[in-house]
Amino acid sequence: MSDEPRLALARERLDAVRRQIERRIVGHHDLVNGILACLLSSGHVLLEGVPGLGKTLLVRTLSDALHLDFARIQFTPDLMPADIIGTQVVSQDDEGRRHFQFQQGPVFTQLLLADEINRATPKTQSALLEAMEEKRVTVGRTGHALQEPFMVLATQNPIEMEGTYPLPEAQLDRFLLKLNAAYPDAGELAQIVDRTTGAPMPAVDPVLSAGELLELRELVRSVVIAGHVKDYAIRVVLATHARSAQATPMVRRYVRHGASPRGLQAMVLAAKAFALFAGRINVSFDDLTAAALPALRHRILLNFEGEAEGIDVEDLIAEVVRETPTVHGEAHA
Repeated sequence: MSDEPRLALARERLDAVRRQIERRIVGHHDLVNGILACLLSSGHVLLEGVPGLGKTLLVRTLSDALHLDFARIQFTPDLMPADIIGTQVVSQDDEGRRHFQFQQGPVFTQLLLADEINRATPKTQSALLEAMEEKRVTVGRTGHALQEPFMVLATQNPIEMEGTYPLPEAQLDRFLLKLNAAYPDAGELAQIVDRTTGAPMPAVDPVLSAGELLELRELVRSVVIAGHVKDYAIRVVLATHARSAQATPMVRRYVRHGASPRGLQAMVLAAKAFALFAGRINVSFDDLTAAALPALRHRILLNFEGEAEGIDVEDLIAEVVRETPTVHGEAHA
């Protein structure tokens, strides 16, 4: 199949998913685009926002629109790693002999909602590390593969809220994108009230199968990124490191650790998905700048001075994107 029919079919399938989501969800268009970009890029997504903005409902609605197995874990301070991965239990056969048998935990699914992930302790949060990176879990000396496609959609409250634990840096780095849920405006609030205080919420139909999703993932990987566009992405990521020649003044002064190579991978993959959403088979500079903030905001660590002065990482990224020139030497506005 040539590019144009494949692009048309991809947009038709994605539009069908969006229509199902819009039956329940008001607004959050950037959030939906980011989640779909992660879904198509074989990545995981972290959604941050204060309680009540519809993060959990959005994830559950997405699961209803897909022909995929779904499980939810409500993270609490007393949650243990075995509650996520599973554990060895004593089983008895017909002849009365006892043996250990692995009982799978809720991580053995395709779409996993880790709700309020930063309510659990770092020890429990880290139980997802192997599953997110390698799509498998190890119990004892035995590895257990997870079913493909597999995606973690985690929600968290802002870390300044009481009863939260910051996610370890290694855990954060495994999320392809970090998306912030914005507060709805007056018009959206009116629609939310109408939908949630009147007739029952409309049903959502599954419109995308696992096989179709895997085809879309292959298509995203085939989106072309030209050498000079890729070079721009590399220079943006390098500019987040204080000791780099490309670093901006704010980065040199306030950043302790810049974005990892996973940040570059996330930025390029998300940009490829955004290009596909726009009906293109090639990545543009605008796709990369749109992907920079969600791909890098959770991968940059401030130094003591930056934290003491309350520097916003998003302002740092905006400066990096603005000051990093394209191949033609033109900086972005």
